Amino acid sequence: MRTLVETQHDPWAPYAPSAEAPWDLARAVHLHRRAGFAATWSEIQRDLRDGPEASVTRLLQGRSRIDGTVKDFETVSAALADSAASTAAPDRLKAWWVFRMLFSPDPLGERLTLLWHNHFATSNLKVNDLAAMRRQNDVLRQFARAPFGELLRHVIKEPATLDWLDAPANRKEHPNENLARESMELFTIGVGNFSETDVKEAARALTGWSYKPDGFHDFSQHHDGGEKTILGRKARYNGDQFVSLLLEQPATSVRLAKRLCETFLGEGALTTELVQELAKGLREHQLDIGWGVERILRSQAFFAPANLRSRIVAPPEFTIGAVRALEQFDPPPSTLLLAEWIARMGQDLFYPPNVFGWPGGRNWLNSRSLVARINFASALVSGTARYPAAPANVVELVSRSVGGVEAGPGIRFLSHLLLGIEPPDSVQNALRSAVGTGSGLTAESARRAAIVLLSSPEAQIG
Repeated sequence: MRTLVETQHDPWAPYAPSAEAPWDLARAVHLHRRAGFAATWSEIQRDLRDGPEASVTRLLQGRSRIDGTVKDFETVSAALADSAASTAAPDRLKAWWVFRMLFSPDPLGERLTLLWHNHFATSNLKVNDLAAMRRQNDVLRQFARAPFGELLRHVIKEPATLDWLDAPANRKEHPNENLARESMELFTIGVGNFSETDVKEAARALTGWSYKPDGFHDFSQHHDGGEKTILGRKARYNGDQFVSLLLEQPATSVRLAKRLCETFLGEGALTTELVQELAKGLREHQLDIGWGVERILRSQAFFAPANLRSRIVAPPEFTIGAVRALEQFDPPPSTLLLAEWIARMGQDLFYPPNVFGWPGGRNWLNSRSLVARINFASALVSGTARYPAAPANVVELVSRSVGGVEAGPGIRFLSHLLLGIEPPDSVQNALRSAVGTGSGLTAESARRAAIVLLSSPEAQIG
């Protein structure tokens, strides 16, 4: 695959439709699959009419959805979260977040919350406090687009973060290095940019940080107030000053640029030089994540041919995207079951495998997760992902969208909707077998066609 630098003179320049990169169905579908959780047919058609600038603006402003919305969404969401956090049932908290991904008017905000959940990977397996995990999740969402300094200063003091990284055990008599190490290696400057001595000295700066039932607390009696030398600078650092020092490091902007590129651009799409250019812009804008996201989504790089269909779709994107594209809103699938399916595909929300989070990329696809994706496609369309079970009315969606149920146009529509491309040759035989010899789609053959498309290799790439 050619890299973006080989196909674009200036990948970070604003995207303008051209003969090589027209504003078309593939790019409208691409925008929503990368920056949200897919789109309904009416949302795609609206964006095709309005053009890329208006379409990206709607996503950035959290108003891209016109279908499957919930009245008083934030009130309903808060009630669900409060109820889930007050129980000992983590599945209910997972279901709450799935509800947000499915119905939030701001799908980009939820995508960014997923990004930060992986960046500040914290597992309830150790924390064992759903209220703390919910609170950390809300902080990730609240500051998802903020300057990174605001996000970092808030999330690093969350009880879930502190507990996960053993901050209460970090006292001047016996420093614990976990929070110091991960603050540098994972949250900011990255591996190779600090020494073991820096870790030990940073741990001293963070001594005393802990929490009480109402939140963060700095226990001054446990703080080491002596001089520390961190990253070549000597001072009587405390925790806040250590965080400020990390935010000043150029390596922090590079790590953030890589995170954003991993989220919105395909695997290996950008060169080191281009990541460095984005990092430079982040430094010039006080590490403003909102600026970085907008720079990417409006860029030639994002809409370049080399960036289309070049990234493995993560489990929440695949699952929620299928539900939304097929307009399974009334009644919707069980969010408890959707969260369970996402976990079977390899991403158990609120339970990352370790401090490094989920590796993502090609790691999303293995024999077990592929079987789970295929089985989910069947469950969603056949209706067993609902309580009570009810099959998806795919043929009605086809008829409403293309004005009839003729097999050829119907299959083409479903492929455009679910894949953003014409039905590929690789799945044509399976589609013909699914639909049969009749000239028109039936309720059953339309469902079989949808399952074939969602189970295809092309559906796993976005």
